[in-house]
Amino acid sequence: MLKHITADAIPEMAGTSIVLIIGIFSGALIGSFTPVTGEWLGNQVDYTLVALVSLLFLNVRFGALVQAIKNYRFLSIALVANFILVPLIGYGIASIFLPAYPLFMVGLIIYFMSPCTDWFLSFTRLSGGNIALGTTLIPINMTLQLLLYPIFIQWFTHNTVQIKADTIVSTLQQWFLLPFLLSVITHQVLCIFLQPDNFKRFLQFTDNATPWVTTLLVFQIFAGNITTILEYHGVFTLMLLAIITFFILTFFLGEAFSRTFKLNYPEHALLTMTIAARNAPLMLAITMVVLPNQPLIYAALIIGMLVEFPHLTLLRRLLLRNLRSGKKYSFHSPVSALDSEH
Repeated sequence: MLKHITADAIPEMAGTSIVLIIGIFSGALIGSFTPVTGEWLGNQVDYTLVALVSLLFLNVRFGALVQAIKNYRFLSIALVANFILVPLIGYGIASIFLPAYPLFMVGLIIYFMSPCTDWFLSFTRLSGGNIALGTTLIPINMTLQLLLYPIFIQWFTHNTVQIKADTIVSTLQQWFLLPFLLSVITHQVLCIFLQPDNFKRFLQFTDNATPWVTTLLVFQIFAGNITTILEYHGVFTLMLLAIITFFILTFFLGEAFSRTFKLNYPEHALLTMTIAARNAPLMLAITMVVLPNQPLIYAALIIGMLVEFPHLTLLRRLLLRNLRSGKKYSFHSPVSALDSEH
């Protein structure tokens, strides 16, 4: 029954974590032993940010929105969880664990508040979840988190970082609205003029390039700010505890929603993954533009991203174990959506 579910993407996801760790340590070494080089690398982040944002936007399939109307019940559940309850849980956890370190607290709040728009779908597939339905979530999640970012920053940071709402909006328009529109137009034009196989290869290339560009950004952050980050190395344990607590509570939130609304297994797996996965690369890019020169905030986002990969792998194993053990789900086939096109 589970023969279509493969672990092909697991080495890729684990490899992403390893590459990020290499980026952190190599950046830290360069910043520590050759500060001038580290400072220069840190000053080049604007180019990397533009590349990362463009790659992230190019991969959003807005055509999937047509299918969203047919799945309003599940989408309503996912949106309430992702954009109301999960941010509130994240804010509560960050406030409990890190009230004495407000910049790290802000970084975790930003990490917690934005659902993933890319790799959660791979883990949904590996868990036997409904990837066709998950595809409709991607453009919705992307659009809502960009629109809500200024509001969440104002609500949840309590002026820890001094920035006006209109400044956030104008910065987002300058750095993200234009790249967003250009990327969407490019996506649609290439879809029309390229052969389907070539277009699929192009999207695969951008998918594969995104972790490398993210790692380059992480490398530059640590190269240019390692001295400041190391001053607070003792806080990293608290952040790890906060992130683990967040993942535990949001897992139970997904379980509660699945039981309350009697979701079938593919929907249950999808809801679990979309609640668990966060959009750290995009949030890192946005935050570096809106809140410049805040390496402690960036470090919190990066640590969350590192913990997330093993967490999603664990969730996949847990979901499949429950399925194999005969746990009751009202579904016809746990892999019914696996053969659907993205």
